[in-house]
Amino acid sequence: MKRTKIALSGIALVSVATLALAGCASNGGSGDDKTGGSTGGGDTSAIIKTNGSEPQNPLIPTNTNEVGGGKILDSIFAGLVYYDAKGAPVNDMAEKIETVDPQTIEITLKKGQKFTDGTEVKADNFIKAWNYGAKFSNKQLSAYFFEDIEGYDAAKDSELTGVTKTDDYHFTIKLNKPASDFALRLGYSAFYPLPDSAFADMKAFGEKPVGNGPYKLAGDDAWKHDESISLVKNDDYTGGRQAKNGGLDIIFYATQEAAYSDLQADQVDVIDAIPSSSLATFQDELGDRAVNQPAAIFQSFTIPSRLDHFSGEEGQLRRQALSMAINREEITKTIFQGTRTPASDFTSPVIKGWSDKLTGADVLKYNPDKAKELWAKADAIKPWTGTFQIAYNADGGHQAWVDAVTNSIKNTLGIDASGNPFPTFAEARTQITDRTIKTAFRTGWQADYPGLYNFLGPLYATGAGSNDGDYSNKDFDALLAQGISQTDSSKANDDFQKAQEILLQDLPAIPLWYSNVTGGFSKNVDNVEFGWNSVPLYYEITKK
Repeated sequence: MKRTKIALSGIALVSVATLALAGCASNGGSGDDKTGGSTGGGDTSAIIKTNGSEPQNPLIPTNTNEVGGGKILDSIFAGLVYYDAKGAPVNDMAEKIETVDPQTIEITLKKGQKFTDGTEVKADNFIKAWNYGAKFSNKQLSAYFFEDIEGYDAAKDSELTGVTKTDDYHFTIKLNKPASDFALRLGYSAFYPLPDSAFADMKAFGEKPVGNGPYKLAGDDAWKHDESISLVKNDDYTGGRQAKNGGLDIIFYATQEAAYSDLQADQVDVIDAIPSSSLATFQDELGDRAVNQPAAIFQSFTIPSRLDHFSGEEGQLRRQALSMAINREEITKTIFQGTRTPASDFTSPVIKGWSDKLTGADVLKYNPDKAKELWAKADAIKPWTGTFQIAYNADGGHQAWVDAVTNSIKNTLGIDASGNPFPTFAEARTQITDRTIKTAFRTGWQADYPGLYNFLGPLYATGAGSNDGDYSNKDFDALLAQGISQTDSSKANDDFQKAQEILLQDLPAIPLWYSNVTGGFSKNVDNVEFGWNSVPLYYEITKK
């Protein structure tokens, strides 16, 4: 899921003050790094075919925290800002974003922006959508993103008193504490507006969402569950992501192999995942149509502390032993052919503030002798029983690395270890979300916005929406809160690194590697560019 040949080391944790300036660009600003060659107009009515996955839930912005649904939402909705190819914020629905003080942000909307039902995008559409997302009884997966706004209460149906309307085109965001990267977050899907019609029946709306972005659903039957979703260009959208094609057909392939086979036959136009079986050959096979570049993606697996043998001191020792039993260097070379880099923290090297010199990071290095020693200490507390398994979705191309990781664990520790495949991503995520899964499970994070906090807060803070292992550590939470309250981004990053050193002791997830996006495009398209977060800029793609 990444681009070709560009390193993204310049992406910064942008402060609230600088965002107000950076967000005022008048167009997409997606850069000149076009991997497709020609910049001609092409066939602007042609449909672009690409790969995707069945969304876990109905398409409600505040209840979507996985890539399959997010890819669709980002195409059919527009927020206050969007992120260009390099992760810089660009105003979309916002005319102006101004920082009054570290806890107050004033928003001015552009006039005349419309939802696809013809209604205008106004301040109330943001305020009502955010309040819906933050409301406890609605149990939205992204409710956590509103916690820094005055009035938020994770356990009550309280109003976001910090979001107040001045008039139809102006509203103010008042934070309950300084949040150094809050304005940068406003391009994430949790902050999208909703039309008034959504609130009549949110579940029905999620099946046939009405958005305000560069694309819209092709019709009432556009979403064929477990098969595909069809989008067409939204002519009413006037923002910087103007579609240069007629729409998108997003195919929910059962396997990455099937998607790659279609790409080789020019039956699909662009894909953002190459099967592991083809990683050694795809660049030779596709030539300059191959994509292999860094992106803000972190891969791991999570072991909930509710599982037998994984709570308290025993659980900490076993997590550390399992981590040291994994030969990441060998797996990234043999399985991924160098398209992954062994992890040394919980974030991503493309985000400013990343470090490979954290205290405790040795736990992520292959050390079989130490792994056996730690496992023996855990056995002294309670002897090991059973099989260690890692659950994964079989439709995502994960079997090879899961097998390699569990084999490394088995060979090092002398225990039974294996993969636990689920047929689809949605089936795996359902059991993970409702806490019925009985094994460790594959996890990872594709950044919502380019900041270190985004890799830490949503995944490991107490009660966070994507904290799938229900991890809780008050010292970690305190460092996160201190860091996000800093107005100096370098000081904030220092606090986030200290917080990560706690994670390296507790290992609520076992970091594996950072991903390059590996993908490609057919001979039928031009102007293909992959963004900082590994997703193609679909609106830029043209058909020859």
